[in-house]
Parts: sequence; C-alpha cells; structure tokens
Amino acid sequence: MDEAASTDSSYRVTANELRQFIERMERLEMERKDLADQQKEVLAEAKGRGYDTKVMRKLIALRKRDKNDIAEEEAVLEMYKEALGMS
Repeated sequence: MDEAASTDSSYRVTANELRQFIERMERLEMERKDLADQQKEVLAEAKGRGYDTKVMRKLIALRKRDKNDIAEEEAVLEMYKEALGMS
C-alpha cells in the first residue's frame, strides 16, 4: 500500500510539474506573439514614413552576421554577376 501511495504521489508531482512546464511554454508563446505584433507595428510605422521594409529586414539580418562572412558572400556575388555580364 505504501508503494502505491508513493507512486500515486510521485505521479501527481510529475503531472503538476508537467502542467507548470506546459503553462510556461504557453506564456512564452503568447509573449512571442506579442513581440511579433509589436515588430509588425514598427515595420508598418516605418513603411508609413516611406521606408522600404524589405530592405530594413535585410539590414537587420546583415547586422546579425559576421562582417567577414558578409564580405565573402558579396565578393562571390560580384564574381557571379560579372560572369553573367550583370556588372
């Protein structure tokens, strides 16, 4: 009987802990949605003021990358453009 009670109480603790993890994840999902909505608002405001939001997104992505990687990619892009007569 003690073993059954022990298993039952550990199951409840595990279920409670699982519920807490799920609820934390749900809160984080809501926060992520709120942040995404805020980002959309900022981009809509920028677009309303005449900025190209597609270019802004590219700039944001570039700022996250290593400068050497960017330079290498741009050099290869230029080489390919020259090969195709696009420069």
